[in-house]
Amino acid sequence: MLDLAAELGEWAAQGREFAVATVVSVSGSAPRPPGAALAVDTEGTVIGSVSGGCVEGAVYDLCVESLGDGRVRRERFGYSDDDAFAVGLTCGGVVEVHVVPVRVGSAVRTVVEAALAVAARGEPVALARVLDGPGQLADGGGLLLVRPDGAHEGALGSADDAGLAAQARALLDLGRTGVCAVPESSARCGGDVELFVESSVPPARMIVFGAVDFAGALVRVGKLLGFHVTLCDARGVFATRERFPEADEVVVEWPDRYLRETATDERTVLCVLTHDAKFDVPLLEVALRLPVAYVGAMGSRRTHDDRLLKLRQAGLGERELARLRSPIGLDLGGRTPEETAISIGAEIVAARRGGTGTPLQGSSGPIHRSL
Repeated sequence: MLDLAAELGEWAAQGREFAVATVVSVSGSAPRPPGAALAVDTEGTVIGSVSGGCVEGAVYDLCVESLGDGRVRRERFGYSDDDAFAVGLTCGGVVEVHVVPVRVGSAVRTVVEAALAVAARGEPVALARVLDGPGQLADGGGLLLVRPDGAHEGALGSADDAGLAAQARALLDLGRTGVCAVPESSARCGGDVELFVESSVPPARMIVFGAVDFAGALVRVGKLLGFHVTLCDARGVFATRERFPEADEVVVEWPDRYLRETATDERTVLCVLTHDAKFDVPLLEVALRLPVAYVGAMGSRRTHDDRLLKLRQAGLGERELARLRSPIGLDLGGRTPEETAISIGAEIVAARRGGTGTPLQGSSGPIHRSL
C-alpha cells in the first residue's frame, strides 16, 4: 500500500475508512509486481491497481467485504481454460493479494497512518505482515512499521516481533519488497513464518554528466522512469535551470569532483554525455570503481577505444572496464536527442531488470522476469 502513500495519506487525513489489497506474490506473466495496491473506501471510490484490469472487479469485492466485517482476506488469481467467464489473468500468470481493512479506531490504522506519512515524505520505511505462521499469526491481521534504524511500531501478535522486525529491516536495507521465509531458528515465534515485507525507499538516482542537447531529453526519460535526476556540468553557462527545468537538481561542478562527494548506491545510474576526454576520463576513473547499477558513456567506437587506453593507463583493470557501457544505449537506429535518450533509457531498464534488449516477437521464455 506504500505505493499509494500520497493518496491514502489524504484519505486518512479526511477520516475515511478504506481497505487496501496488496499484491504479495506473482508468478508467470503477472502484470503488476509485489507491493502494487488497490484501495477502496466506504463510498466505493477506487485508487490503484493490482493487475492492470484483469481481476480488479473481484479484488474490489474483496475490499468491500473486508471493510464491512473488519477481517483480512487473502486470495489467489490465476488463469483458467475451463471457464471463459472465470475471474483470472488472461496473460497466464498468477497473482496473490492480501486485503487489510483500515478502519477508524483500529490499531492497524495507527500503524498505516504513520507508515503512509513517512513514505509520503520520501523517507525509507517498511510495512511487514504475516501471511502464514503458527497460532495467532495465521490470520495475518497485524502490521509492523519498520524503520532503517530497526525501530518498529505496531504488532504482529508473535512472541518475537523484534525478530521479525529485524528480518523486515534486512529487506528494507536492500529496498526490496517481497516474501521472506523466517525459520523458527531466526525468530522465536513457535514455528516457521511467511513474512511479507513492503519497502518504500527514495527514488533511485540518475546522474547525467554533460549539459549537452542529448542531456535534456535523457533528463525527461529519467523522470519518466521514476529516477531522481541530477544534471552536472562544470560549465555554468550551459548547466542552468532554464535549460533543464525537468531535472531535480542542476549542479555546476567538475564531474569527477562531484561524483566523489555525492551519495550513490547500488541503484544509482551514471550517464556520461560530456564527450570530452578531460571530463570523461577522470569521471569514469571514479565511476567504474563505485558499486552502482549502471555506467554508460557517449561517444564513437574510436572515442571508446581511446577512453579504454587512457583508463588502463590510469590503473583500471579489465573487470572494472567491463562495467562500462559504451557506446551508450541500445541499437534502435535513433538519431535525434529524444530517440537517443530512449535508447539509453531502454538499456538502463534492461541492465536493471536482466533483459536482453532483443525483440519479444520470436523469442521464447517469460515476458516478465522474476525480480
